[in-house]
Amino acid sequence: MTDTLTETRLQPFLDAETVVLRAPSQAWSDAAGSMGAAAIHGVYLGDVRLISGLSLTVNGVSPEHIATVPLGASAVRFEGLLRQLDDPGADPDVRVSSLRVAHTAGIHERITLTSRLDRALAVEVRVRLAPDATALEDVKAGSSGPSAPTVHVSATSATWATEAASVRLDLRGASAAAAPDGLELVWSATVPARGETTVGFDLHADVAAAVVAGVSAPARWAALDPRPADDRLARWLDRALDDLEALRLTTVAEPDHVFLAAGAPWFFTLFGRDSLWAARFLLPVDDGLLIARGTLRVLAGLQGTERVAETAEQPGKIMHELRSQTLTLPGEGISLPPLYFGTVDATALWICLLHDAWTRGLPDDEVRALLPHLEAALAWMRDYGDSDGDGLLEYVDETGHGLSNQGWKDSGDSVQWRDGTLATGPIALVEVQAYAYEAANHGAELLDRLGGDGAPWREWAARLRERFHASFWISDPDGDYLAIALDADKRPVDTVTSNLGHVLGTGLLDPAQAALVARRLVSPEMSSGFGLRTMSTGSAGYWPLSYHGGSVWTHDTAIAISGLARDGFTAEAASLAEGLLAAAPAFDFRMPELHSGDSAREIPRPVPYPAACRPQAWSAAAAVTVWSALGGEPAPRL
Repeated sequence: MTDTLTETRLQPFLDAETVVLRAPSQAWSDAAGSMGAAAIHGVYLGDVRLISGLSLTVNGVSPEHIATVPLGASAVRFEGLLRQLDDPGADPDVRVSSLRVAHTAGIHERITLTSRLDRALAVEVRVRLAPDATALEDVKAGSSGPSAPTVHVSATSATWATEAASVRLDLRGASAAAAPDGLELVWSATVPARGETTVGFDLHADVAAAVVAGVSAPARWAALDPRPADDRLARWLDRALDDLEALRLTTVAEPDHVFLAAGAPWFFTLFGRDSLWAARFLLPVDDGLLIARGTLRVLAGLQGTERVAETAEQPGKIMHELRSQTLTLPGEGISLPPLYFGTVDATALWICLLHDAWTRGLPDDEVRALLPHLEAALAWMRDYGDSDGDGLLEYVDETGHGLSNQGWKDSGDSVQWRDGTLATGPIALVEVQAYAYEAANHGAELLDRLGGDGAPWREWAARLRERFHASFWISDPDGDYLAIALDADKRPVDTVTSNLGHVLGTGLLDPAQAALVARRLVSPEMSSGFGLRTMSTGSAGYWPLSYHGGSVWTHDTAIAISGLARDGFTAEAASLAEGLLAAAPAFDFRMPELHSGDSAREIPRPVPYPAACRPQAWSAAAAVTVWSALGGEPAPRL
């Protein structure tokens, strides 16, 4: 009998790598600009990798890297030295600067050699590229991709095509030839005495089945007034708004409706929940409400109209995720259709964004045009979201290959009892009831003001409130608290989690109840000193590097901060905000999707969650909510 060796598949780490992006394109490399040493490396457009390797030599030698200089989200310079070309002496005489710029359909690469020598230098610049055709989902799963595509070379370009994409590489004077590891570009050039010379290439790609497209026009952000006095917050805001500009997308079908992609590298597409939260966070700086408008309209256009079990579509439901083809996650048993509706919270959040945008000046006529979608969304909460008629919203995956958890904590182990046992569904999440309560009341207000009858929805919200308070509270010697969820038997799942923070500011709690939640959120078990833990350290399932079971998510902490500020707990809001601001310098003010929940009392800087996406739309947009909650302006009710 022989042993069978199986391939170990690991999701790529991201935290040490360098990225430039202009959605839907992105390029990942090491700090020197080379690609190939890490699994994430490469140039991508949408959901396909176009190049998996890139290396540079000058006269047969790789430059010695000395600096990586970010020039915004879409551009970076890699600085190196060519000391083999120097004259004698300690000072370097010849340097190389590689400028990489991402655009909506690929990248531009420019390599500039500069010399202070009194003589001209003859140089041969070589770039080796590895053309690729690996699907993004396979990269994420750590799977090996397909064989390299066939490359066709002409005097001015190199091209290759796959089922997913076609690629053109403009050579800009290089000669190109096949190499053992792909494609080799060669420029024979002269660096003048005390001068410089530049070579480079341009990569353009097209994905025929793309459902999203990039936005080239500049973003419109309103000025922050007042500017933050805390330099950490100012730097976080500047970096965040730059990243958010690069994350803007439209759908191919609705090119005028701009929204925010969820984040890099895996989520360059429309996500109902993520795009809605990011748009809500950004309302104070969303000049002309362009992001809010686009997000509302594109999601309304995709709103469910019929009941389809395979896609989780239901009438009035707001979708979860849009892809060009079925998304299969190898090894996870998950297969999601191109338009997937498996989310329990996006519908209520759509209503909340519509109301928030209206209170900030979205014209009545534009809101009236969306009233049919509003009424359908309200009806979904009552008729489908509350699947068993108990007055609360629940979810369950009916397909067997969809998301088992359908709130924002959508990993398989995110809803568990304090002893670590997983809760069984259908699940009624605590924060979803708060979203629904807020949505019903805000929807009622819009209907009353703009041509409808809001009374039935206020009554529905009142019944939800009564059922909520009868079901979710758990007695505890340290003070009563809210369960994360009710399980299939309507038992309150007793783990203390950050989900509590989402209930604040929605109107669902009275002042005494809100005070109990506020005290829990800033307790040492929940507040790490670098933000709010997703799960209390008192739970058996707690682990600081668990995706949803002890890590810190920036947007999650920001929601709690906003709710605390709205309900008058300014000291508690400031305490959690200080945690995020203490963490921000460790991530060069580009807050990742999540980081470790280790205590700031034990370590001086936050530990990365190495597979965390960055930049992430709601992590970046959270900077605006923190600014609002700390006095930038009155925080909108979330």
